[in-house]
Amino acid sequence: MQNKIAHAAERKTFELILDGVMKYTKKERTKGFIQVVNAIEKVLGDVWSKDAYDKMREFLGTDSKWSRQLEHIIDTVDPHVLKTLMLNAGYEGGFRGFRDTMKNAEKIGCDVPYVVLFDPTSACNLHCTGCWAAEYGKTLNLSLEDMDSLVTQAKELGTHNFMMTGGEPLVRKADIVKLCEKHNDCAFMIFTNGTLVDDAFCEDMKRLGNIWLSLSVEGFSSATDGRRGEGTFDRVMAAMDKLHSYGLVYGTSICYTSVNYKDVTSDEFLDMLLSKGVLFSWYFHYMPVGNDASTDLLLNPEQREYMYHRIRAIRDWEGGKPIFTMDFQNDAEFVGGCIAGGKYYCHVNANGDVEPCVFIHYSSANIHNMSWVDCLHQPLFLAYQKGQPFNENMLRPCPMLENPGRLTQMIRETGAVSTDLLSPESSEHLCDKCTAYAQSWQPCAQHLWEENRAAKQATAEAKSAQAAE
Repeated sequence: MQNKIAHAAERKTFELILDGVMKYTKKERTKGFIQVVNAIEKVLGDVWSKDAYDKMREFLGTDSKWSRQLEHIIDTVDPHVLKTLMLNAGYEGGFRGFRDTMKNAEKIGCDVPYVVLFDPTSACNLHCTGCWAAEYGKTLNLSLEDMDSLVTQAKELGTHNFMMTGGEPLVRKADIVKLCEKHNDCAFMIFTNGTLVDDAFCEDMKRLGNIWLSLSVEGFSSATDGRRGEGTFDRVMAAMDKLHSYGLVYGTSICYTSVNYKDVTSDEFLDMLLSKGVLFSWYFHYMPVGNDASTDLLLNPEQREYMYHRIRAIRDWEGGKPIFTMDFQNDAEFVGGCIAGGKYYCHVNANGDVEPCVFIHYSSANIHNMSWVDCLHQPLFLAYQKGQPFNENMLRPCPMLENPGRLTQMIRETGAVSTDLLSPESSEHLCDKCTAYAQSWQPCAQHLWEENRAAKQATAEAKSAQAAE
């Protein structure tokens, strides 16, 4: 009871600070931003380094691209939506949740993810070329009771950030709304093709405040329609316009390949997204998952190096574009390598199988016959956690794509089985498709990694010398 009272008081303090920030004029907001950082530091303590808090204060206290973008968000997003997401995704999920998951990990003896991705359904209103979700082969669903139980158990361990994919999650809009309504202290990001976004759902999003969308696009109309069907691009653009009119938070989810990598990072494409009110964009490297998946779309080393530099340039402190971008394959250094297997995140498919990653379809645990704690203790997850990071070079983070032998070894040792019910794929078959890629990427990755380390060392030495003067 005492912990609940302290928790409620702490959340209320954050809420009051956020209310103040939103009421400040633009000239006064810096004061409010600094108060938020100070409150975060009080909650997290030494979970983050002092330097991290100082950098946040520096970032928010200067007139930069990102401080101006934050002001833009405050001015354009519905106040209730913005405050709820900051409280749920930021305070409950990112700050308090991060601390609580770490504490509970020590108690139960294995990592506790602070983000859980789950599939309400494998059904979809589209049939996109190369979609890994289609590999499940038949319609499966997590019932509302299944999802409620999963979220409830995960919350008990500190997890408050959840994501949904599929299939197309919005096929289950009614149940999703009920789930988000019940768990109004959590944040739910939904990966969606965007074609089922309507006024009724936007009204629910605005009322609840704890749902945000990541809409899938492949590039401009020809690329998107070529993979997802004629007219899909226009429907996604219309969905963005509708979301913007309601003052909601949304971004994009982009799978980049050897074919579209330049288009989806071009100034023209990013300007188009910004004109539609997009605030962020997740970039995912193409993965050759599934027995029939092609390796032709895998990037060559030069193409991947282009993505490495380009994403950093887009989100840099100066220049680039005012849109937050993250490339999960090339940004692994910021999260300590591979985050899967329960380290920071895991995936629950529509059959209830608890998988290490949305791209790694193997498991020996299912939420229908095991508790969430027991699922997290499955041998495959423990093997992941023992092996992480899978490579000291964080530009080679994945046990499948860049270190294919590591995944095969873990599957063999733990006895995990394929969760693809239609066409089970052996880990050997999956990883063999990545061997040539991994070998070709290794020299380039090593060069970039050494260059990156040298630059950081030089910066640290310069700061140290400056401080000594």
